[in-house]
Amino acid sequence: MSDRIPPSSDMAAKKIAEDLGIKGPGRLLVNGTVPVLYEEVIRRREGLLARSGALVVRTGVHTGRSPQDKYIVKEKSSESLVDWGKVNRPIKKEKFEGLYRRLLSYLEGKDLYVQDLFLGADPRYRLPIRVVTEYAWHSLFARTLFVDSPVSVYHSSKDIFTIIDAPGFTADPEKDETRSGVFIAINFGKQLVLIGGTSYGGEIKKSGFTIMNYLLPRRGVFPMHCSANVGKKGDVALFFGLSGTGKTTLSADPERILIGDDEHGWSEDGVFNFEGGCYAKVIRLSEEAEPDIYRTTRMFGTLLENVVIDEETRVIDLDDSSLTENTRAAYPIDFISNSSKSGTTGHPKNTIFLTADAFGVMPPIAKLSPEQAMYHFLSGYTAKVAGTEKGLGKEPEATFSTCFGAPFLPQHPTVYTTMLGEKMKKYNVDAWLVNTGWTGGPYGVGRRMKIGYTRAMIDAVLSGKLREIQMVREPIFGLLIPSSCPGVPPDVLNPRQTWKDGVAYDEAARNLVNRFRKNFDRFSTEVAADVHNAGPA
Repeated sequence: MSDRIPPSSDMAAKKIAEDLGIKGPGRLLVNGTVPVLYEEVIRRREGLLARSGALVVRTGVHTGRSPQDKYIVKEKSSESLVDWGKVNRPIKKEKFEGLYRRLLSYLEGKDLYVQDLFLGADPRYRLPIRVVTEYAWHSLFARTLFVDSPVSVYHSSKDIFTIIDAPGFTADPEKDETRSGVFIAINFGKQLVLIGGTSYGGEIKKSGFTIMNYLLPRRGVFPMHCSANVGKKGDVALFFGLSGTGKTTLSADPERILIGDDEHGWSEDGVFNFEGGCYAKVIRLSEEAEPDIYRTTRMFGTLLENVVIDEETRVIDLDDSSLTENTRAAYPIDFISNSSKSGTTGHPKNTIFLTADAFGVMPPIAKLSPEQAMYHFLSGYTAKVAGTEKGLGKEPEATFSTCFGAPFLPQHPTVYTTMLGEKMKKYNVDAWLVNTGWTGGPYGVGRRMKIGYTRAMIDAVLSGKLREIQMVREPIFGLLIPSSCPGVPPDVLNPRQTWKDGVAYDEAARNLVNRFRKNFDRFSTEVAADVHNAGPA
């Protein structure tokens, strides 16, 4: 067999090379199908075929995102729109261009993989995107996560965004003024994203999400880091939250249709998925608790990142975290049997903010007023889970991630928070705060909230039963918590009652309140007084 990529559309490949400015590339495989990309991955020894049919790959030293290595070019079209700072680090235009030129030189003579896809299931708002990768498995990843067309599409429009991913190419920190050899550099004016120095597939996915977060607010569409599903009566629910809080798990409900597991837009027509696939965390995945997601790890077409596999028997071990806690499965959304075929639905009836409280003091569920919803959305309190980002230790780290997605928001957080408030008011949406984290004490002392309890509480929300139950206001955060909930022991609903030492709970709660206040101080002059005052007393 030849060592070169088999010919695809020669005319398309030639035009793509010309558009990118790549001189003398090897063969370009354009819009390779899943079976073809499987063969490429195995032939190039980029991964192993599991006995179950999934494809297993490793991402090397980078087993999570590198948010400190993300940059945005300061140029005329975006300079006044981007919220510059630690999240959106500026890079000079000339430094980006120098990096790009050297990247193109690096790609000369190399076999490359191209996918022409879309961001967004709604044809009215979807964005054509081209993903060019050095690795075959990254091409499969992009084809799985973004929206594929029923027929092979070649993007000839100049309106497309292009992502070039070359893990083998690294930046020169001294020359390029980067923090390290890793870079995720976005030039909105040039509609171009460059990724290098890291093999973690999530960088491709989240670059697409960042693009949508930049473009859509100007079109009146609220971009959201959330999962979404819809019930038989057309009642839509949104689940906001960072990695490890349960977005994917809790939205995969056999009684409801899954719209998407991570990224959505909310337009005047309703909610639509940005993606065509799911990217689920699978460490210690339980077949009993999460049968639908577990099933995908045994299917042809699923890509498993950093999942341990026996090289002889080709049996995978989802319980083995020796490579990372952040093991992942990327699979087409239609692998979930009750997923939406269109990726679109109506306006939501409920928004649910998920947090993994590492201190064990937040209630497992609480009803939020519109002002409290905006406060907690802007705060984005949760705990980073070990392995989700490079540099985290084995223990969760309490954090505030604005809008439950700070690393992916190019514009100021109040832009997105204002859109949330306006949408909730216009469509009369209820808001709830759900703690999927710890109860009975902090991490290391207490225990993780049972997923069965969390599902029961969310079921009560979506069925409307919780609206009929008496609510009481707890004194620390000023939140309304239910006095009872079907399927949940009453003492679980009041976090103080789950602690052996009530005084210790009060102290931990006061400490968390102070963290909330300190974090929100930066927004004190940028939000309405009623939103500012909706925080913990």
